[in-house]
Amino acid sequence: MSTEKNKDTKGVLQVRKHRKKKPSVEELTHGVLNGDKSILARAITLVESTRNDDLKQAYTLIENCLLKKSNSIRIGITGVPGVGKSTFIEIFGKTLTGLGKKVAVLAVDPTSTLSKGSILGDKTRMQELVKDPNAFIRPSPSGKSLGGVARKTRETIILCEAAGFDIILIETVGVGQSETAVHSMVDFFLLLKLAGAGDELQGIKRGIMEMADAIVINKAEGDNLKRAERAQVEFERALQLYPPKVNGWTPKVSTCSAIDNRGIIEIWEMIIQFLDTTRDHGYFESNRQNQNKYWLMQTIEELLKQQFYQTTAVKEHLESMLQKVAEDKISPFRAAELLMNNYKKELK
Repeated sequence: MSTEKNKDTKGVLQVRKHRKKKPSVEELTHGVLNGDKSILARAITLVESTRNDDLKQAYTLIENCLLKKSNSIRIGITGVPGVGKSTFIEIFGKTLTGLGKKVAVLAVDPTSTLSKGSILGDKTRMQELVKDPNAFIRPSPSGKSLGGVARKTRETIILCEAAGFDIILIETVGVGQSETAVHSMVDFFLLLKLAGAGDELQGIKRGIMEMADAIVINKAEGDNLKRAERAQVEFERALQLYPPKVNGWTPKVSTCSAIDNRGIIEIWEMIIQFLDTTRDHGYFESNRQNQNKYWLMQTIEELLKQQFYQTTAVKEHLESMLQKVAEDKISPFRAAELLMNNYKKELK
């Protein structure tokens, strides 16, 4: 009995050891390019890692995936909690997979530790879409750094496109700075609204209205239908006051009911119209190129910031400087200069 038990234990240990074996960059690349969703998930985990020894592998993996050309469409979707984003994305995603598209859903919410945003619940709320063989749902890691979270999402987009996903839906919780980050990595930016709730209640800033390529009033059903139609007219009038977009597109306003699956296909047709317009003007490609340049600069800033705070000289003096600044014993500007000097000395 003891011998059998030892054999069983050994077998279990071997299985566990086998499961823990990290795939090589070549294995990850091969799996991603072949559309293996389980390998794609592991590849994203590598990209999300903050370990220094994983960074080089992640960079190689991203570069390998960039070699595969993609005709994907990146769509950003924002709206405050309660606007029905998860239901909308699920129905919209199912509509697209029904048209033969492969859809990846990503989420950006750097404030989720405080706001309890929608990231962690996406997979449980989108129960139908998560079971769809042509769909892939991935929450982003929460954290304090917007730049870091957004950069990981940007890299995840590249992996999903290499895996053969035609449409990338990027969801943001709609209560912070994440909309600006998402806008800088998508082709089309969609703002979900509710009828009968003012901007004060929704927490939507005017700047997000300016970024939007379309405003969709969700939950246009039952007693709310008339209010949604009135809201549509009001938003159409408001958009006339905004300056024309450089992409040659005039933002549209529509209504939909994700629950009743009404107005969803019309949104997709509107996005196709947008793509035709921006591609004809050459804006689509130039925008993608400008976004790549923007993310180069953002990545440099993020890496420099990480390096600065990881420096021993900065770690040793940061707390004391924070205390002195709090007590008005030194100005923030002088404290920053001294910390920067310490950082420079350690680099030499």
